[in-house]
Formats: sequence, structure tokens, C-alpha cells
Amino acid sequence: MLSVNSNPGALVALQNLTATAMDLNKTQNEVSTGLAVSAPQDNGAVWAIAQNERGTSGSLDAVIQSLQRGQSTIQVATSAGTSVSNLLNQLKTLALTASDTSLDATSLAATNTQFKSVLGQITQIVSNSDFNGVNMIKHLGTTINALATASGGTITVAAQDLSLGGGLLGAVSATASIGSVAQATAMVTAVQTAITKTNSALGQLGTGATALQNQLTFVQNLQDTLDTGIGNLVNANLGKESAQLTALQTKQQLGIQALSIANQSSSVLLSLFR
Repeated sequence: MLSVNSNPGALVALQNLTATAMDLNKTQNEVSTGLAVSAPQDNGAVWAIAQNERGTSGSLDAVIQSLQRGQSTIQVATSAGTSVSNLLNQLKTLALTASDTSLDATSLAATNTQFKSVLGQITQIVSNSDFNGVNMIKHLGTTINALATASGGTITVAAQDLSLGGGLLGAVSATASIGSVAQATAMVTAVQTAITKTNSALGQLGTGATALQNQLTFVQNLQDTLDTGIGNLVNANLGKESAQLTALQTKQQLGIQALSIANQSSSVLLSLFR
């Protein structure tokens, strides 16, 4: 029935056009953001899961940075420790030379001077082995407690005291001397003990560095897996959405034409009265 009071056809066309416009806006948003779920209203449950995993992935950035700082600190410590070990070998050679009873006084004094010079080099190396203000091999050096997990777990790498007269070098102190055969003979044993302890300490630092590297590799892989999982949850299928966008744009144009036709139906009544 034709009526000037109502136009059911136009109402239906308008409803369809409104629905198409809503679908078109949703598809345009997915194409522009690349996300099928970009807000809680898109899918509350999926958005909440993805948001939690984003938080975990973001926390792993701090873990990675902490592990990398720990690695760098240990690398500086092991490099310096290796130099100390090499210098201790030189000290042993000098002490052994000075322990020779056939050595004349002048040569003994020169050897002792060289011995003290090497001691000074050790002191300088140990005191300058800082990374970002952290020194692992000085007296009362800093133990590394690097973050290992997003929940705050840590990996501990103990400091190693390579300072002269410290816990590892013992009798090899900053004031050590090989000015006499007796001193030199005693120093050979002391230096050998220091060498053994120093090399053992470097082995522990190396083990700690390996632990940090293994954890770093795991955390990086975990973060990549989380990011991929988040993408699987919320990313849009852009190929599909592109095709859907074209279809909806066509549907919208047809809806506009249908609404226009429906709005013209009441004008048919005028022809009945001509």
C-alpha cells in the first residue's frame, strides 16, 4: 500500500545502509591499524589476553638489558683478569730469576725494580676495570645480580678479588719484594698460588658469562614467541579485509541507491492525481 505517512521500504533501506556503514567502519579500522582486535569492545577476552602478554613482553626488554649489562661487566672483568694472570706469570719468572744464588747484587736490584713495576701494572689494571661504574675484580668488588625472568628472578655471578694482597693474590701484595734470595724463593711459591687461584676465579667468571648468554638467548626467543602469539590473536588478515573493504564500499553505494529509490516511491502517488 502506498502512503504519504510511512515509507517502509525507505526504513528497511536505511537500516541496511546503517549496518553496511558500521561494517565498513570496522573494516576500515582493521585495514588502517592492521589489528582485528584493537580495543576491548572488539573482543574483550582476546584483548585482555593480548594486553597481558604485551606486558610480559615489555618486561622482558628490561630483562634483556640487565643480562646484556651483566655480560659487558663480566667481559671487562675477564679481560682485565686475563691481563692480571699474564702479569703474575711475569712475576713468577722474575721471582725465580731473583732466587738464583749466583745472581749479582746489581742484577738482583734491577730484577726487583722490574718486579715492583709489574706489581704497579696489576694495581692499575684492577682499579680501572670498571663498566658503568661496576668493578668485579677490585677489593670488595660488585657481585652481578642480573634479571633473568619477567617475574624478577636473577642470575648471580660473584665478584673475584684480584687486588694485590687480596683474598686470591694473598702474599703477593703491593709492597712485595724480591730484594733478597730468601724473599725471591718465598715469592715463587706465593705467586704460583696466586696464579692458580686467579685462573680458577677467571673460570668462574667465564661460567657466569655463559649462564648469562644462555639465559639471554632464551629470553630473546621467548619474547619473539610472545610477540608472534599476540599477533596471532589480534592481527587482521589484511588480504581478506582488503577484499571485504571493496565489497562493503560497493554494498554501500548500492544501499544509497536503494534508499534513493525507496524515497521516490511516495512521488508515485502524485501521478494518480494528475
